[in-house]
Amino acid sequence: MNDLFVRTLSNGLCMVIQESHTAPVATFWVWYRVGSRNEPPGRTGISHWVEHMLFKGTPTHPAGTLTRLVDRLGGRWNAFTWKDYTAYFELLPVDHIEVAIRLEADRMQETRFDPDVVASERTVIISEREGAENYPSYLLNEEVEALAFRRHPYRHPVIGWKEDLLSITREDLYGYYRAHYHPSNALVVAVGDFEASRMAATIEEAFAPLAAGDPPAVLKTQEPAQEGERRVVLRRPGGATSYLQMAFRVPGATHPDLAALLVLDGLLSGFKGVAAFEGAAGVRTSRLYRALVDKGLAAEAGSTIIPSIDPTLLRINATVRAGVPPADAEAAVCAELSRLCDNPPEEEELARVRRQAEAAYLYLRDGVGRLAMAVGALAAVDRPGAFHELESRVAAVTADEISAAAATYLVERGRTVGWYLPEEGGGR
Repeated sequence: MNDLFVRTLSNGLCMVIQESHTAPVATFWVWYRVGSRNEPPGRTGISHWVEHMLFKGTPTHPAGTLTRLVDRLGGRWNAFTWKDYTAYFELLPVDHIEVAIRLEADRMQETRFDPDVVASERTVIISEREGAENYPSYLLNEEVEALAFRRHPYRHPVIGWKEDLLSITREDLYGYYRAHYHPSNALVVAVGDFEASRMAATIEEAFAPLAAGDPPAVLKTQEPAQEGERRVVLRRPGGATSYLQMAFRVPGATHPDLAALLVLDGLLSGFKGVAAFEGAAGVRTSRLYRALVDKGLAAEAGSTIIPSIDPTLLRINATVRAGVPPADAEAAVCAELSRLCDNPPEEEELARVRRQAEAAYLYLRDGVGRLAMAVGALAAVDRPGAFHELESRVAAVTADEISAAAATYLVERGRTVGWYLPEEGGGR
């Protein structure tokens, strides 16, 4: 089951293929190595906007026909943008997966950017941004990220700042698309009930004729070392709920400490996946749940780390109970982190997180969509095959390695703390 078929075409496209014969279905993903990390100043949100435009049609597949085509074949499709990548996927009966492959090859280089559609989509995306602003946790996350990173573009929200969304032009969008959407900046992942070699031939037939494209500009910005704690307090009128976020600088996906950090995160709030938007709610037996929720300090508490190309953040979030000062919740988190730094976890607790990880990997193998997502997400920030290697690395993490990682990264000088405090008043 873990055997991967990996091949790179002459135009630079990397194919990662895995057979899965659990059901007569297949999924096809295209991962472009472009996200908010690659956006120049004044053009934040452009990666996400280009993602929207790829659903607006090509000369071969005009606007409106794409969704009907996938629906008619009994499939589903979608896409998402993150800091390091933009991903597009289809899930279809295996007999129809070739339709998805040809569709993705078509819109890789033939997507239309009609000026009227660009204008209407600006309204859609700004509305999406304004909707997110109704959530205090979203606003707090933006403030914490902007403070945690001083130079690196990870400091910008994926959806972009509103001022940039108002000024981006059709020419900006199309130029960005041409610069980043080509085989040498992409990898494809196929998982399903097929023969790998035949799937490779089908993919090659569709994508090999496409021009490789010029390599995008290499990001040279490096975030300076953080030498002291940073804090932000965000106040807004309305509501009665306070929020706490604590972010700690941690290394990127290729670092040897990744496995220990993922298990550490599992101890804090339950073991999770490696892709963006794949977080899990706090596990009742986890440390943050017991320290905050069980003790009445928070209604919800959790943590997350998403493997990234460059050094990123391990985040801890808490929805503070009404009437509880955020300082009390923060003190409880700090006490748990200090305990983890000073005392390696007991074997029983570590075994529980290992079982969560084993269950997560078994669940992935039982389908195709989530497996392809995990394989592709880690390949996009590391290398093909990295996800399957990670499974054994996670299983081998020791208690001492977890405590050492906590003592290295979960430190005061490397953390950024944000509070959201509601104020009396009738709205924003």
